[in-house]
Amino acid sequence: MEFGTVIETIGGIIDFVGVLAIVVGVVYASLDAGLRGLRRKSPIYERFRRVLGRAILLGLELLVAADIIKTVAVTPTLDSVLVLAIIVLIRTFLSWSLELEVSGRWPWQKRGSTGDEPSLVQTDAG
Repeated sequence: MEFGTVIETIGGIIDFVGVLAIVVGVVYASLDAGLRGLRRKSPIYERFRRVLGRAILLGLELLVAADIIKTVAVTPTLDSVLVLAIIVLIRTFLSWSLELEVSGRWPWQKRGSTGDEPSLVQTDAG
């Protein structure tokens, strides 16, 4: 097998795993929220958003990795690298936005750090 074909196949597999992570996350978050609703366990909405957000984050990271592998290893032209840079920028922005929504802090902030700033995420108190 040719090197380019192998790398393209690996990139395709990682693409598939990224999409699968998102789909499985949506199904799991939906089932979990449905069961929590039937059992009247709280919180439902906040947990659904957190689980779904983490699945999307994982899927996005895998999709970025696949794009990097396929673009740089197979077709390292200036045009393909520029397209990759734009894709990575958009997906990075999405990842940071989702991280803020899920955890209430930016990716570079330490866990449990308490600053003087108010929380950036509002929770729905029942």
